Amino acid sequence: MTTSSPFGRVLTAMVTPMVPGGALDERGLGSLVEHLLATGHDGLVVNGTTGESSTLTDDESVETVRRVVGLAAGRAKVVAGCGSNDTAHAVHMAGRMAQAGADGLLLVSPYYNKPTQPGLVAHCRAVADATDLPVMLYDIPGRTGIPFAPETLVALAEHPNIVAVKDAKGDLWASTRGMADTGLLWFSGEDALTLPLLALGATGTVSVVGHVAGAQYAAMVAAVDRGDLDQARTLHRSLVPVVDAVMSTSQGAIMAKAALVELGVIEHATVRLPLVESPPEHLTLLRAALATLPLPKDA
Repeated sequence: MTTSSPFGRVLTAMVTPMVPGGALDERGLGSLVEHLLATGHDGLVVNGTTGESSTLTDDESVETVRRVVGLAAGRAKVVAGCGSNDTAHAVHMAGRMAQAGADGLLLVSPYYNKPTQPGLVAHCRAVADATDLPVMLYDIPGRTGIPFAPETLVALAEHPNIVAVKDAKGDLWASTRGMADTGLLWFSGEDALTLPLLALGATGTVSVVGHVAGAQYAAMVAAVDRGDLDQARTLHRSLVPVVDAVMSTSQGAIMAKAALVELGVIEHATVRLPLVESPPEHLTLLRAALATLPLPKDA
């Protein structure tokens, strides 16, 4: 288990709070940051998929990062998503995120255009060359259509700025090989597999369910650190209802925003099209799942 990380170890891929009509909710953003910092997080991911990065303008994405950096005020690392399926655009956004004060970058593989593995290597190296910030690769082929092949991760690990992987591939043997072959820091990018990945040697998690269960994930990381797998399993199993409700009912950003409204952290569950808010039957499932948790209390 690697316990040192330039990104933190317990991170949540933050939603982007919005008011009805879709404008950014500055007050909600501040409330969300304080909630996450009070519930065990030492890292915040901004402008990821759960932050609805695909429907934010570049200026909105950069300004959100800038605001979160100011709100966090050094209390947690701020990791900024800069991914694109256009390498020039990703390079441009990496530079802007660095100027906005981000502590690190999250770089998803190019989606839809499905480059070859040599193209993926060239893309990631170009973005990593753009700043001095540490880079976390995001491997989520279910969304992008292209995985990071084992040999690609080995090649990219040679770059001094590429230091981590957010793993949402769902292949524990591939994860084991990646950790063994690359020396990269490993982060769970799939809430259902956080404990298995921690047990294999992952450094931490980049969660969605962490919006409402940050304290539980922080406790799970700590339990694995001290070798208390019984406690880690107890925590893992306690999260089954809420992981299912947030991640399997409809879509993560939709359900995470709805959950934060239920907790009183943000006022509005507004999402931008093509996402739509949860119907009543989904909210019923979500409320039942939240009721199974000892809900985090902001201090």
